[in-house]
Amino acid sequence: MVSSRPGWTVAQSRVPRPGYGLCLYPSYLLLTLLLLTLTPNPSEALAGPKFTKIPGDQIGVSGGVASFVCQATGDPKPIVNWNKKGKKVNSQRIETIEFDDGGGAVLRIQPLRAPRDENTYECVARNSEGEVATTANLAIIREDLLPLGFPSIDMGPQLKVVERTRTATMLCAASGIPDPEISWFKDFLPVEPRASQGRIKQLRSGALQIENSEETDQGKYECVATNSQGVRYSSPANLYVRVRRVPPRFSILPSSYEIMPGGSINITCVAVGSPMPYVKWMLGSEDLTPEDDMPVGRNVLELNGVRESANYTCVAMSSLGIIEATAQVSVKTLPKPPGTPIVTETTATSVTITWDSGNPDPVSYYIIQYRAKGPDKKYETVDGITTTRYSIGGLYPNTEYEIRVSAFNSIGQGPSSTQVEARTGEQAPASPPRNVQARIVSQKSVMVRWEEPEEPNGQVKGYRIYYTMDPSQPMSLWKIQNIQDSTVITIQNLVPSETYTIRVLAFTSVGDGPFSDPVHVKVLPGVPGQPGKFKVGKVSDTSIELTWEPSYTKEGIVNYELLYKPVKFGSLEKLTFGPRSSYTVEGLRANTEYSFSLAAISNKGIGAFTNELVQKTSQASSCQILHPYASSSSYMAGPPLWEGSSYTDQSKLLSILPPQSWIKPLFEAMLTCPLFLCQTGLPQKQSFKWQMII
Repeated sequence: MVSSRPGWTVAQSRVPRPGYGLCLYPSYLLLTLLLLTLTPNPSEALAGPKFTKIPGDQIGVSGGVASFVCQATGDPKPIVNWNKKGKKVNSQRIETIEFDDGGGAVLRIQPLRAPRDENTYECVARNSEGEVATTANLAIIREDLLPLGFPSIDMGPQLKVVERTRTATMLCAASGIPDPEISWFKDFLPVEPRASQGRIKQLRSGALQIENSEETDQGKYECVATNSQGVRYSSPANLYVRVRRVPPRFSILPSSYEIMPGGSINITCVAVGSPMPYVKWMLGSEDLTPEDDMPVGRNVLELNGVRESANYTCVAMSSLGIIEATAQVSVKTLPKPPGTPIVTETTATSVTITWDSGNPDPVSYYIIQYRAKGPDKKYETVDGITTTRYSIGGLYPNTEYEIRVSAFNSIGQGPSSTQVEARTGEQAPASPPRNVQARIVSQKSVMVRWEEPEEPNGQVKGYRIYYTMDPSQPMSLWKIQNIQDSTVITIQNLVPSETYTIRVLAFTSVGDGPFSDPVHVKVLPGVPGQPGKFKVGKVSDTSIELTWEPSYTKEGIVNYELLYKPVKFGSLEKLTFGPRSSYTVEGLRANTEYSFSLAAISNKGIGAFTNELVQKTSQASSCQILHPYASSSSYMAGPPLWEGSSYTDQSKLLSILPPQSWIKPLFEAMLTCPLFLCQTGLPQKQSFKWQMII
């Protein structure tokens, strides 16, 4: 008979030999024989799961340990799982330890937490023939509420080191009412003395005795005391089995490498054992390490100028055995360029592209480089992309970009793909029209001109010009004129001698941009327009320089009028000076905000004032006081503060009352920087310039 498959047999045919007769059977006998031989063997029939170990209910102590053991048999071998409330247990404190190739499982809970862990736990065993389940309940009692007779570990196992083949004894003693039964766990799994063929025994005292100890006996042991009151676990103790003779094993396995053609690498291989093994390298059947120069324990293979991929074998050998490990050296090149990117979507601030990998082998990631089209524009880089689709954000509206993609592998970055160009969508302008100017062209009309916005965010479709005689009104009440394809407009039918305020905005197909700053113009022929580009120049603690562009006028400018005042406190000051394009206002207070407004004057009258310009003077850098009794070149750190002295920050004046022997002199000190005075006098390490006034 020849076995064809488990549980089935077939008859083997034979060719008759010469000199032997051929025995012929009737056809019905042959059919009966075939049916009998094709019948499955009942002893090898499939079977559903059946429990061989069923967990029991347990009562644990809070902060302690609980373990439920469950095991089943069947054909095929069932898989055992633990559930809580119908779901697999999943917690840092709850662990499932499988044994018997999955046919058994220990549910371990440590430390116990009440009432969180008090529950019914279900053990389920299943195979292709069905499943069975059983449950166990867990109750938890606080340490201070334990009932009389709850198990107590009087003596637990201790750390032990034993020579291989010697006997090791792990001690355990427990008490309780009734007397507890003692069992053992090793590495969280139950110890089965009966399965050791007498090598492992549990003594009447509860101790665990291991004869002829082996390396597999090494581990962490716990003794468990159980009675009707509950379960108590000992602290774990390690058993170490010392082995004098150890076969070779690799402590550092050789690593595989991917290198560029012509590259160099060092491959390290380390093996240990007792006795220590010799280590050599081989390429196929060729020895790379000389027989008479074979190192012990560690061997480094140096490869230079590698051009071909190969497998190198590290061999460790001793009198106790030979082991091998292989390192694969792959000669790789840089990745190929990906396919040309395809633009799939654009918005005002983003472009989405896709591309083909272009590489038969996997790559680590992709790198995208993009830049706005134009001279001297630098590429921006996005790396670490693991897909072949990406949206590049943070782009400028209505801007044409150049985009390329490259791949990166363990060797490095490959060449870039063919470049693709994409233009972002439009938005409303982000900035107003620039350099808005207005000048009189007749008794009732004004010409307004401007420049395009700095950030149009698209193609400017036109401009809206708003104007009014009352700028305090809402913009919706201002008059409007629209114009396309031009940056100049003439506003007609204005009221003579009135001052108009004008603002301009640009718009694209998406929407309107922001308004320009107001421009003022007086509708009176011959009167100058508003000075242009009115701005701040140099600033000190006592002066502010102002600059501007001269106003347009046919009559010619004869003077300028400048109005200024402190923003918070102070009266309005007026200065008049001749034609120029800058002026420095002197005699200002340090660290103070001032507002300025400028108008041009011709023989026909004064024009419109500019918008208010606000600027703060700088902080004074040093202060000194001239002593009243010294010469003008002699200074002191500061005068004493006599009784009755006072200081006012806003006026920057220091008033000092002299001794009564003085004949009513009055001293005032003009301060050139802000000071902070305390009740006892002026701050140290500061001085103030002052002078005596009588």
